[in-house]
Amino acid sequence: MAAITRLKLLLDHLHPDLKASPTSAEVTSYSNPGKLLYTLENCCLTPEQRQFYEENGFLHIKKLVSDENLDIFNEEFEKICRKEVEVPGITVMRDVTIAKNEYVPDSTSPHQTVSKIQDFQNNEILFKYCCLPEILKYVECFTGPNIMAMHTMLINKPPDTGKKTSRHPLHQDLHYFAFRPADLIVCAWTAMVKVDRNNGCLVVLPGTHKGSLKKHVYPDWPGGVNKMYYGIHDYDPNHPRLHLEMEKGDTVFFHPLLIHGSGTNKTDSFRKAISCHYASADCHYIDVKGTFQENLEKELLEIGQRKYDVSKDMTLADIWCLRSRLVQGERTNL
Repeated sequence: MAAITRLKLLLDHLHPDLKASPTSAEVTSYSNPGKLLYTLENCCLTPEQRQFYEENGFLHIKKLVSDENLDIFNEEFEKICRKEVEVPGITVMRDVTIAKNEYVPDSTSPHQTVSKIQDFQNNEILFKYCCLPEILKYVECFTGPNIMAMHTMLINKPPDTGKKTSRHPLHQDLHYFAFRPADLIVCAWTAMVKVDRNNGCLVVLPGTHKGSLKKHVYPDWPGGVNKMYYGIHDYDPNHPRLHLEMEKGDTVFFHPLLIHGSGTNKTDSFRKAISCHYASADCHYIDVKGTFQENLEKELLEIGQRKYDVSKDMTLADIWCLRSRLVQGERTNL
């Protein structure tokens, strides 16, 4: 019975037009969902939405961000790619095949060689995404009122070169984070174009947010794998998967332990999305030495020492402290 109820919630969430009138028993289960572990008391989420997130670890909200805002963010992204705008601390990434000069797009537009920018929190135009009231009203349901932007990204998934390097392996975002607790962290991920299986939409394993952080390693892919694209070493291959097809402006909020990834971009266009990982300012930093995350810390510090001459005594927690920025409320801890 529990499995049937969970499946019905999933289908109702994804296909609201097919939703039948709830029975009295279902209304009771929605109104009295029991102890909720992953959402806070709020006046934004409906009981159905809270229960869905509790069971599945994500929530898809349609047309949340306006086309006007997304077009502004895309224009600023292209300026950054053309180096018309300097952003302190930003990381510009290129697909591994482009980085190795094995593939050059037909167009000479600089944005067509950039697959992702990270840490745009010091760019006031892109940071407006993190501060959008329509986003924050949902974020607060997971983090509470004191909100930090911890990790910012604009993803420009390129057309695949045939080596399937545009894939992102199944992973948990918590692997990258040196702050806890996980239940006070949430990602907002907004489609900047129509996203489907053809251009590599997100794929999630519903319910996996209830598990623990798993070991992550670089996958052994014949075509190579992008830097920092760690994948889960061991997961249940039979676990049901869900492909999140989204329209421009749709936003998905998801838990940092939710196992997810994305497929190959089989089109000749770029699949764009903008995202921010938020955390409660009441979270705390942790030492990852002796844990599954130590390999990540080591790699990041090696890059930092080589490129930016950072101190050998720096930790993963120090890196996250530098990348974070207050969005709302007070910076109480992080």
